[in-house]
Amino acid sequence: MVNHNFSLGSWISLGHPSIAEIMADAGFDWLCIDLEHSVTDFFEAQQLIMAIQSKGIKAYVRVGENNTRIIKRILDAGADGIIVPSVNSAAEALKAVKSVKYPPLGTRGVGLARAQSYGFGFENYRDVKAKEIKLIVQIEHINAIKELDSIIQTEGVDGTFIGPYDLSGSMGKPGQYDDDDVKEALRTYETIALKYDKWVGFHVVPPDYKLVLEKRDKGYNFIAFCFDAFFLGHAIREQLKRLK
Repeated sequence: MVNHNFSLGSWISLGHPSIAEIMADAGFDWLCIDLEHSVTDFFEAQQLIMAIQSKGIKAYVRVGENNTRIIKRILDAGADGIIVPSVNSAAEALKAVKSVKYPPLGTRGVGLARAQSYGFGFENYRDVKAKEIKLIVQIEHINAIKELDSIIQTEGVDGTFIGPYDLSGSMGKPGQYDDDDVKEALRTYETIALKYDKWVGFHVVPPDYKLVLEKRDKGYNFIAFCFDAFFLGHAIREQLKRLK
């Protein structure tokens, strides 16, 4: 099954805008700044968002937790979308939606920062740009698999993003992808997620394009391909192998 509504991005874990610019020039549809597993702070995140958007592509941010205050600050910095980790129920999905959306759908407070042109473009942001912000929730626990239909059906959720390692860990089998129970949980995710006209996400970590094609052909349409530090480290090691 090939989903032609396919969007390819990558992950930004290093906090320097030059790295984001190099990645943004490479041809991705979007880049996601990782605030969950990096030391990137809010100021650095805004610099990265600016660098990515200056190249005409979308800047998403994975926040560290389903936290209204964090999400608000990242959106006011101008992010095009938010990825929220470890959403395990419809109630948690709704909390994320409310954090992302202005009233009446949500409860997001009004700020006049970069996203709103520092106060000189609030109406346009509120009426147009804010409505285009994407919300992706990560499915990383067996409880989320059990609640997946209700999570995906939550109004304001644009898609899901599977976290296989943490999912397997929540089952007491971290990294055991050949385990029958883990394989069944991953199959269940695919079966349910692919029923809906929403993004179905996966992070292909190794820098091997064939793995991206395999996931695309299974129906995944929101794929992160590798990440900045791994691209860099892999390229260096491959060249040094030829010299030593």
